[in-house]
Amino acid sequence: MASETSYRTAPLSAETWPAFDALVQRHNGIFGGCWCTYFHPDSPERAEARAAHSGDGYEANRALKKRLVEIGRARAALVLAGDEAIAWAEYGTPEELPNLHHGKQYLAEADVLPDYRITCVFVDKRHRRQGVTELAITGALDQIARAGGGRVESYPHDLTDQTKKMSSSFLYNGTRRLYERLGFTYDRPKGLRNCVMVRTVEAA
Repeated sequence: MASETSYRTAPLSAETWPAFDALVQRHNGIFGGCWCTYFHPDSPERAEARAAHSGDGYEANRALKKRLVEIGRARAALVLAGDEAIAWAEYGTPEELPNLHHGKQYLAEADVLPDYRITCVFVDKRHRRQGVTELAITGALDQIARAGGGRVESYPHDLTDQTKKMSSSFLYNGTRRLYERLGFTYDRPKGLRNCVMVRTVEAA
């Protein structure tokens, strides 16, 4: 488990962008140059990235993420070890993060949209299995509380009945059991081995 004295959390912002930027570059852009842009709205930059070869797409996604951070439309809790970012938990409103895996199923079965959703959690490969994922998600919940709180959803992997261990590199949003430890309630399945988890966060 990560020690509270070893790490701290901070919002993703123009000031912390260099640390986030360095973390993503250390991992070759994350998932083939995604730069954690998948869940953001469609845009000319995203279309350029999809049409380009991987090298050009990497730069287009990086530019898009940087612009969204600078205008306050890309939010995340960063976990920092000193001045180095080692993890993040991306969160935002459904307007800021409209794109979900299994989106058609999700919308067909949703009775109400959340105030916020947590869509992606990533940990530096040097710091995995040390409780850092939990710190990142807790940091996001703390930032949501300071922003007024509300209904929060996340969409982790549901490995409840799976006996084969899944590589942590594929767990882009943690696991159901992790979210249950953090006070989330299981709502419904989503796609194959994913689910919708819900928690109400009080305003800080």
